[in-house]
Amino acid sequence: MAAEWTTELQSWMRKLALDAGFDAAGVAAIPNQNSEQAQADAQRFATWVEAGRAGEMEYLKRRGEDGTLLRSGVQVAMPWARSVIVCAMNYNAAAPLSVADAPSDTGWIARYAWSGRAQPDSEGRELIPTDYHDELLARLRRIETILKETTGCETRCYVDTGPLVERSVAARAGIGWIGKNTCVINQQLGSWLLLAVIVTSLPMAEGNEAQLAVDRCGSCTRCIDACPTDALIAPREMDASRCIAYLTIEKKGIIPTELREPMGRQVFGCDICQDVCPWNRRAPIAVKEGMEARRELVNPALTWLASLDNQGFRKYFAGSPVERTRRKRLHRNVAIAMGNSGDSSFLPQLEAWSAGDDEVLAESALWAIGQIQRRSS
Repeated sequence: MAAEWTTELQSWMRKLALDAGFDAAGVAAIPNQNSEQAQADAQRFATWVEAGRAGEMEYLKRRGEDGTLLRSGVQVAMPWARSVIVCAMNYNAAAPLSVADAPSDTGWIARYAWSGRAQPDSEGRELIPTDYHDELLARLRRIETILKETTGCETRCYVDTGPLVERSVAARAGIGWIGKNTCVINQQLGSWLLLAVIVTSLPMAEGNEAQLAVDRCGSCTRCIDACPTDALIAPREMDASRCIAYLTIEKKGIIPTELREPMGRQVFGCDICQDVCPWNRRAPIAVKEGMEARRELVNPALTWLASLDNQGFRKYFAGSPVERTRRKRLHRNVAIAMGNSGDSSFLPQLEAWSAGDDEVLAESALWAIGQIQRRSS
């Protein structure tokens, strides 16, 4: 029974991860909760939350019985934790970027949300929706099962749901460096990376810590300059409450007026800060079972998205990341994208929404109508 992470055990784990479909993997030691590093990390996270930069994401603000933020350190929620396995999967697709020329009547759905799986015994290439949380977690479970059988260690698996900041442990595990857009960047893979982690009770053998990736952002500020809502307030520092991904997915109710025009045509998530990153110019194309790009979601027509009733929404998005935002919020985002397009052909749909019972959608539609009328006058 292995008692710690030796070089041999880490190499074996990386092979397990690659066999499971991940593109990179590493192990990061968890600093003792009372150590200087852990205290500094906890204070940095607490300051970020207290500044209101988490917006309405209440899960980031959860505290333990003693008032400590649960995500301020892994050992706050799991005192037995000694290390974290970090697995990264490339999700880049052979498709246009959001910043590339596109018809003005189309919207943008974030790249990671295009995922689908070919139906069994299907003669065509129609893909059923999938969610990366489920796809990565299933792969992670394979690694976890073998690891526990081999070492007897205690474990917990997470894909965006655990009490830790994944990008921080990914950097400490040698997956890549944290770019100025706050994404993890790998020199070979770029930043189109989905992260999944296994927290373990195995300590790191002395001298076996991962070699940290060299920060290669240099003087480049393209991501910061390109952010339409100025969510990247400094290198590696984001005000999530201004991020388009937050506004279109997490934000409930009415979106602040001053942020609507900068949202452009984004209706679910945002890829802009990754689209402009030079390290993604040569990012490899991923071909993964369960993570194939559903072509109907690439530059989707706004009229099509607006036409979806509950049944249509379930057909195309049940089981996908877009399901999380629900149809009403998606239509709120579509209304804003229609207003930003300046296309008067959208006026009948917007007028219908403005007269509807959904107060948030009606308000967004009225704003969009005003935008189109101002542009055409």
